[in-house]
Amino acid sequence: MNKCLLPLILLAGMLMSACSLDDDDEPKDVVKEILMSVSAETGITYDLFDTNAEHPIECMLVKEEGGDGQWMPLMFGAIEGFTYVKGHSYELKVRKTILANPPADGSNCRYKLIEILDDRVVTEPETPEEPVIESEADIEYYDLCPFDKYAIEPEIKVNKDGDVLIYGGTMAYLPYESKRIYVENVLPKDDPDWVLFNKVPYQAYYAYVISPLADEIRLVRTEGGGPMLKNVIPADEYRQVLDIVSDGTKLEYSLVLANIYKYGLQKLTFTVSMGQ
Repeated sequence: MNKCLLPLILLAGMLMSACSLDDDDEPKDVVKEILMSVSAETGITYDLFDTNAEHPIECMLVKEEGGDGQWMPLMFGAIEGFTYVKGHSYELKVRKTILANPPADGSNCRYKLIEILDDRVVTEPETPEEPVIESEADIEYYDLCPFDKYAIEPEIKVNKDGDVLIYGGTMAYLPYESKRIYVENVLPKDDPDWVLFNKVPYQAYYAYVISPLADEIRLVRTEGGGPMLKNVIPADEYRQVLDIVSDGTKLEYSLVLANIYKYGLQKLTFTVSMGQ
């Protein structure tokens, strides 16, 4: 062999070995099959970017084989091929993939259903009949309620044209039809019942409206952060409101927030008055 070629051959071999080692050192996904329990009850979790934990999201509760035995939150739809039905408890066999390079905006784990080993319906109390609400006394409150979880702006100021002052003190007005009464979750994060009070039965889906100008109790929905003013105070009543508050009078309204079962949670009040 030509002695001049020997160093080149050795160098090439070293480079190939180095490349091989680099390939072996590349992080790889870890894939394994595990058993997973899924609770009939749901829990809450938060979006990755909800750093202040202000917007709880209903989710599944699961336990993984080999875990710490505690229920952990998992988003609905997080197990590929599996559709969760509330009120059912499951035993699953799933393929869990721990990603070597997870996305910056997502989980480092992926799950795929292999087999449903057990699917049991957990008996729950029957949903109560639709309550008949003719007065505030007819509103039945949920267990452990009312409690101070929510707050709303205490005063709504309007002008002579019926527009509504933007909450926060600026002198800008919104059209009446665009105004939303925002419901804010003010329960302290260190409250020992924080997790309990953020489960579905303690979330405000509806509000009973107690009006100083109407005898009936109205029920409105609170999606989007709170009820729309036009639903809380219908247009014909709103015209009466404008006439009354034009001389400096304040009108007080009450909202009894209610859960998905229409049980009361907490009573809040606000006034309507004429702005400057």
